Amino acid sequence: MQIGMNLPVMVPGLDREAIFAWSRRIDSGPFSSLAAGERITFPNPEVMVTLSTAAAVTERVRITFSVLVLPMHNAVRIAKQVATLDVVSGGRVSLGVGVGGREEDYVAVGAEYDRSLWRRLEEQVDTLRRAWAGEAVVEGALGSVEPAPLQAGGPELLAGSMYPRSIRRAARWADGIAGFSFGPSPEQVKGQFELARSAWKEEGRETPPRLVTSFWFALGADARGQLDTYLRRYLNFMGEEATSRLAPSVTTTSAQDLRDAARMVEDLGCDELILVPTTSDADEVDRVADILG
Repeated sequence: MQIGMNLPVMVPGLDREAIFAWSRRIDSGPFSSLAAGERITFPNPEVMVTLSTAAAVTERVRITFSVLVLPMHNAVRIAKQVATLDVVSGGRVSLGVGVGGREEDYVAVGAEYDRSLWRRLEEQVDTLRRAWAGEAVVEGALGSVEPAPLQAGGPELLAGSMYPRSIRRAARWADGIAGFSFGPSPEQVKGQFELARSAWKEEGRETPPRLVTSFWFALGADARGQLDTYLRRYLNFMGEEATSRLAPSVTTTSAQDLRDAARMVEDLGCDELILVPTTSDADEVDRVADILG
């Protein structure tokens, strides 16, 4: 199992120097990927700019969108941006896409939030692949959308999916799933992985899905307090009562917890675990390297 690391994009204090420090330490450590996800109406850095910055100061790790909320965007522009990032990074991009769950993010960028999100996403994925293959995306156009990505056919596409219906749909078009588990819960991770494997078989896919999952963690003397502070901030849309009920289920707050959780998802067949930190202190990268390296 490979182990990647999310940048702490949902934590206060991720300025220029912090992005550089986290990116360089992740690149020099035992990690497979450097990842970030997308939010709009939240005090976090914009994902495309952030990962482009990370690509410029790293040489080795994959540059991974844990989730880009594709229906909020124009697919052709995303195809061009991601292909450019693939060129700049030397062919290191992995693209996780999903529909998100925050209506306010859609409203903020003038995108429609309705029941057609997954259908629209599948249509957009087709557009991405056609653009990356050099096909015309406008009828009668003389030119294609370039640059072409360095990776033949474009970066791998993972479905940012946690729930059964979206995982089944992902089997039509994705190379794998990029799931998430709060706990992490072995039952939840096992369910996501087993459903993905069966859905890929039902769709007649010869190559099994790449199975990626993530969870939050905290280390150090005040790990529980750090994690609870993070959850209250990030999940504030749920309300204080709901967040308080959820927080005790998020349990990775020590070195042994981290080892146990990593071993658990590996035993379930995880191909890559992408850890999600809850502090902007770049020393956390070294702590994880010491524990899991």
